[in-house]
Amino acid sequence: MSKNMQINYSIALLVLLSIISCLEAQLQVGFYSYSCPSAETIVKQQVTNAFMSNPGIAPGLLRMHFHDCFVRGCDASILIDSTTGNTAEKDSPVNNPSLRGFEVIDAAKNILETQCKGIVSCADILAFAARDGIALAQGPVYAVPSGRKDGRVSLASEVLTNIPSPAMNVSQLTTNFANKQLTQDEMVTLSGAHTIGVSHCSIITSVDDRLYNFSGTNMPDPALNPSYVPQLQAACPKGSTSTSSVVNLDPTTPTIVDNKYYANVLVNKGLFTSDWTLRTNPATAASVNANANNQAQWFNKFTAAIVKLGNIGAGSAGEIRTNCRVIN
Repeated sequence: MSKNMQINYSIALLVLLSIISCLEAQLQVGFYSYSCPSAETIVKQQVTNAFMSNPGIAPGLLRMHFHDCFVRGCDASILIDSTTGNTAEKDSPVNNPSLRGFEVIDAAKNILETQCKGIVSCADILAFAARDGIALAQGPVYAVPSGRKDGRVSLASEVLTNIPSPAMNVSQLTTNFANKQLTQDEMVTLSGAHTIGVSHCSIITSVDDRLYNFSGTNMPDPALNPSYVPQLQAACPKGSTSTSSVVNLDPTTPTIVDNKYYANVLVNKGLFTSDWTLRTNPATAASVNANANNQAQWFNKFTAAIVKLGNIGAGSAGEIRTNCRVIN
C-alpha cells in the first residue's frame, strides 16, 4: 500500500469512528422496543403506585432527574450510595435530605432486572420516571429518548458548583444553564418546574433569608408580595430548625403542573430569589409573561427543554448497573 493510500485509509477510518461515536451518542425514542418492550410500562406502574400513596413523588423524581443531569450529565450518578471512602452526590447538603424518590427507582430496577437482566440503565429509568410523574400531576405527556449509560463516579464535591442556587440572579442562572448548553429561554422554561413540589424552610431562611433578615436588614425581602409574606412565615416560623418544615413552591396550585408559577412570579409570589429575578431582565420577563398567558405554549416549550436536558452527557462511556445504588 502506498503512503498516500495509507493516509487516505487512516482518514477514512477516523471519519468512520467519528460517525459511529455520533450515532452512539444519539438517544432514541423506543430504544428498548426489542430488547425490553415492557421497560417503560414497568417504570410507569411503579411511579403510579408511589404517586397514589404520595403525590409528592412527582416533583421529587423531576428534581432528581434535573440534579442528576446537571452533574456529569444524565448518568444516574445521583443514585449511587456513599461509601466509607467517598461521599456521593446524593449526600451533598444540596440533595440531602431534600431529594425524594430513590425507592421508586429501586422498585422499577428490581423488576426490570428480573425480566430484562442487564438491559435497562438506571439513567433511563430516572428519565422515564420523571416524565411519568409530570403526567400524573396533570402535566404534558411526551416521549423520552433513551439509550443512556450509567456513570461510575459520584462526588458530593461536584454538586454545589453545578446545581443552580436559589439565590442566583438572572445573569448567574443564564451562565449556569449555558454551561449545560441550555439557552436563557430554556432556563426560564425549566424554572416552571417549580409549579409543583415544596422547599425546606431552612433553604429560604439560610441560603437567602427572604423572610426575616434579607441582606442583613432584619426585614423580609421587599420584593416579596406583602400578602405572601405572612403565608410564608406561618409555614416557616422564625428560628425553626425542624427538617420537616416545608412550604409549597407554588402557593396557588402546588400539586398540579400548570403555568400558575409564572402568574405568581408576575405578582412577586416567587419563592426564591432565582424565581423573582426572572422579572428583572427584559428577555426573561417577556418569557415569563408569554408562559403565564399561554399554558399550551409553555407545555410545548417545557417538553422540548426537558428532552434537551435529558440529552446532557448522552453517549458517555458507562455501564448498565445491576443495582442503581452501587457501581458494578
